[in-house]
Amino acid sequence: MTSTRSAARPALDARAASAPDGGRSEPEVGTRARAIPLLWLVFLTNALVLAVALLLLAFTPITVHAPIETGQFALLFAGFVVLLVLNVVLLRRVLSPLIELTGAMSSVDPDRPGRRLSDVELRSVEGQALAHSFNAMLDRLEHARHEAARTALAAQEAERLRVARELHDEIGQTLTAVTIQAERAAHGDSALAQELRAVADGVRESLDEVRRIARELRPEALDDLGLVNALIALCTRMGAQGGPRIERDLQTNLPSLSPDVELVIYRVAQESLTNALRHSGARNAKVSLRADAEFVTLAVTDDGKGLPAPLPPGTAGMTGMRERALLVGGMLSVASSPEDGTEVRLTIPVDNEDA
Repeated sequence: MTSTRSAARPALDARAASAPDGGRSEPEVGTRARAIPLLWLVFLTNALVLAVALLLLAFTPITVHAPIETGQFALLFAGFVVLLVLNVVLLRRVLSPLIELTGAMSSVDPDRPGRRLSDVELRSVEGQALAHSFNAMLDRLEHARHEAARTALAAQEAERLRVARELHDEIGQTLTAVTIQAERAAHGDSALAQELRAVADGVRESLDEVRRIARELRPEALDDLGLVNALIALCTRMGAQGGPRIERDLQTNLPSLSPDVELVIYRVAQESLTNALRHSGARNAKVSLRADAEFVTLAVTDDGKGLPAPLPPGTAGMTGMRERALLVGGMLSVASSPEDGTEVRLTIPVDNEDA
């Protein structure tokens, strides 16, 4: 990050991502000095410099001959340089809020919503109008992104639920019927009977796989048993698939969480464990869920080979997890290295859980 951005960082103020009614309050911009049009600020600065030049000519014993002498030219040139320096200093002071404002605008991160321009002493009307317009644009963009993410994820979960029901009710029942018929027909020790028993075993394995996929598409345990028990079931199921040994550290006395927040926590844990199982080569993993009066924090760590650096956009489902985190006003961070493995940390403010 450049020095301009570092200097402008204090000019950002973290605010809520959206109001309860979906609207936004008008952001405040620092106005410690009375707003004056930028044209008049520049004009007054230049007028001050010219006034200084006028006073020097009027009250200093300066005589210029024609043709000009070397000493007189040197004196005039020195005065010219002093006036230029004075003009630059004054203009820099006049324009410094706009420079600070530009740095603050450059430091706004779309993945960290709720930040607004504030505490910038804007002396010009144009600067204040620019800050208000920029804040209003951020409001509209964040609201549109929030609604788009909510709609997309709701549609995704609805489709997952539909597919899971189809797998369970239609394909699952069909495979069960085929298994029963094959077992009934497999009498004796004939070659045909042995083949039928092999078919029944294969269909039964396929049935188990279909049920596993249906559970991953829609976690019934989350609806029936709650978040903690659903995470326990998830860790047990993932650990039984021949992947890393999964350690659990789950706080039971969690604050009241909305269904959306519980689903986001579950999906992030599921995606993180899936990545650890399929891609990291980890031998051990840990799922931690802790909560206090302000935040609910989920951390999934493993001792695998880590993620590639730099991380390509959308790699390992990170984009989907970030969108889910933003949907409930949370923040997702990923730390990865070949030596220490990967840590996925989801932090959700308890007060903003319904955002």
